[in-house]
Amino acid sequence: MSTEMLCAPVRTRLLSSLSLSTPQPLFRRLHSLILRRNHQTPIRMSAQEHIVEHVVLFKVKPDVDSSKVAAMISGLNGLTSLDLTVHLTSGQLLRSRSSSLTFTHMLHSRYRSKEDLREYAAHPEHVRVVTENIKPIIDDIMAVDWISNGASVSPKPGSAMRLTFLKLKENLGENEKARVLEVIGGIKDQFQAIEQLSLGENFSHDRAKGYTIASIAVLPGPADLEALDSNVELVKLQKEKVRDSIESVVVVDYVIPSPQVANL
Repeated sequence: MSTEMLCAPVRTRLLSSLSLSTPQPLFRRLHSLILRRNHQTPIRMSAQEHIVEHVVLFKVKPDVDSSKVAAMISGLNGLTSLDLTVHLTSGQLLRSRSSSLTFTHMLHSRYRSKEDLREYAAHPEHVRVVTENIKPIIDDIMAVDWISNGASVSPKPGSAMRLTFLKLKENLGENEKARVLEVIGGIKDQFQAIEQLSLGENFSHDRAKGYTIASIAVLPGPADLEALDSNVELVKLQKEKVRDSIESVVVVDYVIPSPQVANL
């Protein structure tokens, strides 16, 4: 078991035991390592790991040459080579379901910490892709970040994802906000095909366009999205529970491409 998985009392007993049985030079090195690892990595209290979600939606200009779009997608998927990411996928959306904001492509990535996300954003290779491949060809962009403890690291290629972003009404109280999160969290119990459900409150506001609640539902494939939508009464019931708290919604569907297709 790694030291970052130890709770504080267990870690204290371990250090005490080491101090009695380990030569002092080695003990000091082990003590420093344990404390440093504990500072850098959140202690895992269960097998469920906290994951930082990062989603960027792009609206590509309609007259852009397809080779430039392919270069953008290839450049983004190439960022999987950075050790900072634990999951990254980018490609064309299956569909954009929103009328007020429409997007064409998406990036979804996951990180172990906010610090890893910050390092990723500032990494020279990421900055190069943004400068050379993204900014020249897009009309609009939206980015949302949140912390989820209900998502595994990597959805499988071919999985379908439904991403939902909510803009709450102004002056909404904490109880109402908690109710919205509770309703979203209960969706997985209502739709058994959902393999993962990640949700949380956005912590990066500069490019989120005022959207503060985000969720990702991962299903085995596109057909499962259609099955979800076909359950009209249940979908309507879930919407009615939070309708009075919501100002607007952005919903997009995406299918994770295979690595070969993603890097074409």
